[in-house]
Amino acid sequence: MVEPDARENPAQGRTPWVVALTGGVAAGKSAVAARFAALGVAVHDADDAAREAVAPGSAGLEAIVESFGPGVLDADGALDRKAMRRRIFDDEAARRRLEAIVHPAVRDLLHQRVRDTRGPYSILAIPLLVETWPQYDWVDRVLVVDAPDEVREVRLMRRDDIDETLARRMLASQVSRARRLELADDVIDNSGATEPRDAAVRDLHERYLDLGAEKRS
Repeated sequence: MVEPDARENPAQGRTPWVVALTGGVAAGKSAVAARFAALGVAVHDADDAAREAVAPGSAGLEAIVESFGPGVLDADGALDRKAMRRRIFDDEAARRRLEAIVHPAVRDLLHQRVRDTRGPYSILAIPLLVETWPQYDWVDRVLVVDAPDEVREVRLMRRDDIDETLARRMLASQVSRARRLELADDVIDNSGATEPRDAAVRDLHERYLDLGAEKRS
């Protein structure tokens, strides 16, 4: 295997090979992304890009304030994420207004990071991949981290210290598990022990190295 840092920079004349990583809330996307990163793979997170897109002084934050008012800012002039979540949680029109501001900026940031990546391939961790498809149909492959709804519900309650009712509402607000799996080229079952998940990551990494090399050749 050729180590990732020994590969050419895809920005230098070749199209990079990209895997979009997604999964429902509390499915374990972050754990899987961290294991790819430990193997030397460049992982670009849509949540990080979203924070950058609405950072103080950004055009994104200015557009949000113009649309929702200054009440969505905290005392330091940054976006108050909790206030914003409360604002859009039960308001479909408000959620769509926010997405129309944030999603294009996030997509542009991720596209640029892919073009600048050194290595045989890169991963885009995108929680709302299905919801924003086909905006990301330029990726080469989709990897879904999957776990049953009942497993994710328990994890969500423990992780966020919330009750069962809120956990179920959060799960219900996302696209169905079936729709997410329909988009998948690859699936990692993250419903139980970590060992099968880690083995699956290693196997997919080897496969993605080969596929990335094939595309560049």
